[in-house]
Formats: sequence, structure tokens, C-alpha cells
Amino acid sequence: MKTIVFAGIIALLGTLLGTRLAIRWLVKKGYGQLIRDDGPTTHHTKRGTPTMGGLVIIAAVILAYIGSHLLTWTRPTASGILVLFLTTGLGMVGFLDDFIKIKKQRSLGLRSKAKIAGQCIVAVIFGVLALMFFPDERSVYPASKSISFLRDIQALPELPLVLALIWILFLIAAASNGVNLTDGLDGLATGSCVMIFGAYTLMNIWQYNQSCAYASSASAKCYEVRDPHDLAVVAVALAGACFGFLWWNAEPAKIFMGDTGSLSLGGGLAGLAIFTRTELLLIILGGLLVIEVMSVILQTGFFKLTRRITGTPQRLFKMTPIHHHFELLGWAQVTIVMRFWIIAGLCVAAGLGIFYAEWVAGT
Repeated sequence: MKTIVFAGIIALLGTLLGTRLAIRWLVKKGYGQLIRDDGPTTHHTKRGTPTMGGLVIIAAVILAYIGSHLLTWTRPTASGILVLFLTTGLGMVGFLDDFIKIKKQRSLGLRSKAKIAGQCIVAVIFGVLALMFFPDERSVYPASKSISFLRDIQALPELPLVLALIWILFLIAAASNGVNLTDGLDGLATGSCVMIFGAYTLMNIWQYNQSCAYASSASAKCYEVRDPHDLAVVAVALAGACFGFLWWNAEPAKIFMGDTGSLSLGGGLAGLAIFTRTELLLIILGGLLVIEVMSVILQTGFFKLTRRITGTPQRLFKMTPIHHHFELLGWAQVTIVMRFWIIAGLCVAAGLGIFYAEWVAGT
């Protein structure tokens, strides 16, 4: 338990203090955010705000993971390292995207195909390692070939390796792009991720206490999850890093996390969902992210459908992701962020409630 506490504190202080230094350095280098011309006009005042703050989040999480293990003299696990690999790998894809935007002074960075290719490479390496390597003494691998909700769904057949990799790839792409789309207002994605990672910290601690690895819980409806304690260390480090970063990212934001941060945080969410056997539960825990993604899908689908049927394309929303729709309706940014945080909190509470209710009903 000390390792979890130390990880949260180190990550929190890492971004709380490190982001200040990063802001100074990024301003000195002129690494400022470029704003889309077709977006809300209120965003034009944000032009030049330092970006790529996700580098501080990634660094703080890695420092917290290593530091907490050194302070408690405990051994890192394959599960924890793999989630950090996924988080960092996707963060580097986002960093390339952010850097190209700044270098070429345009609002678009990597080409879509290159960005997707980078995400796929990192996701496939992660999936292969998690499914085929690092079994523990009970032959439990970090990831499972089964689709999971609150644990592996036994009613569904185990997926072949290729399909399991495709499923993992889909989860990683969905989560990383979900956070990326949500990261459009000051503090919106960061604050939402604090809640979701906090929920995973609690769930991992619970899974650790009720793990099938211990004889005392083997007779009960225990959890076949590898390294739940170390996953809690990673989850609390991510939550703490986001919380510290929020001090500087809340309105008016002094720095943006950029794609460097949003893709890495999405990767962290997907990795934790896969390893804790709560893949479909992430839809509920990350309900706000789902709403943001679905608004874009619905907007695009309705636009194409009406253009094909009537010849005159129509839009469901003034602009997507949906938080921009409310901006164009005249809502203040802080109002949108606070209300969306409430939605995110309700989704996290519902997810935790379902998680615990399943345990109570099962015992």
C-alpha cells in the first residue's frame, strides 16, 4: 500500500512543480498552440499558449513508478511496465504530431494515415507482449484473449490470437482518440481522466485484496488479474499526474497537454481496462469520452446521409465534438467544463457501483 501512496504523491508533485518549469522552457522556445480557424472565435485568444505538456505528465508517471518502487524496495511487474510502455509509446506518436504542428506552423500535424500507423504499431507490440509473454507462476498472462466486462465473459468463446490483437487494437484506438477529442477545453480531459484513473486505482486495490493468487480468496469469486497491486500503482500515478497538471491546465490554461498528453492518457485507460479485465466497463467509466466520440460520428453520418438524400447536407450540432456545440450556443467555457465534469463523475460513480454490485451479488 505504501508503494501506491508514494506513487500518487510523487506524480502529483512532479506535474505540479515540473509543469511550471516546462511552461517557462516552452515559452522561451516559442512552442505555442496553433488554433483552427473554423473553431469558436473565443479560442483565438489561446493562440501561442505552450503545448506538449503531456511530456511532463509522462515523465512524472515514469518517475513516480520508479521512485515508489525504489522507496519501498519492491519489484516492478510486467503488467505495470507494459501499461507504461503503451502510455509512453502513444505519447511519442502524439509528440510527433504536436512537434510537426509547431515546426510547420499549421493546425494539422501528422497525416491521418501516419498517425494511425504509429498508434497501430505501438498497440500491436503491446498486444503481442501482453498476450504471449510474461505469464506468472499460475500461467496468468497480463492480457486475456476473452472479451471482458467486469471479468472475462465466460459465455463468449475465447478469441483467436489475431482477433484478440484486433480487439486490443480497437480498444486502444477508441480510448486514445476519445481522450484526444475530449481535450478541447481548458481542463476538460485532464479533470475527467483524474476521476477515471482514480476509479481504476480503487478497483485495482479491490482486485488485489480479492485476488485468486491468495489461498484465502481462492474459494470465493476472486479475480484472475495479474499484478493488480502494481496496476494500482500505475493508475494512481496517472491520476496524480493529471491532478497536478490540472493546476496549470484549468481555465485560463497556462499550458495544453496536446496530443502528446491526450493519446498517452487514452493509452493508459485502455491498458488498465485490458489488464483488469474490465474492457466493456470502460464504456461506462469513460461515458463522457463516449459522448464526445459519438457526437462526431453522428455529425459525420447525418451530414453524409442528408447530402445523399436531399443534396443539401445538414448538421445535428453546430460543431463537434459536442463541447464546441455548447460554446457556439453561448455557454461560458467554465460552465461547460464544470457540467461535463459532473457527467464524467456520474459515469465513474455508475461504473464503480456496477463493479462492486457484481461482487456483492456473486458472493
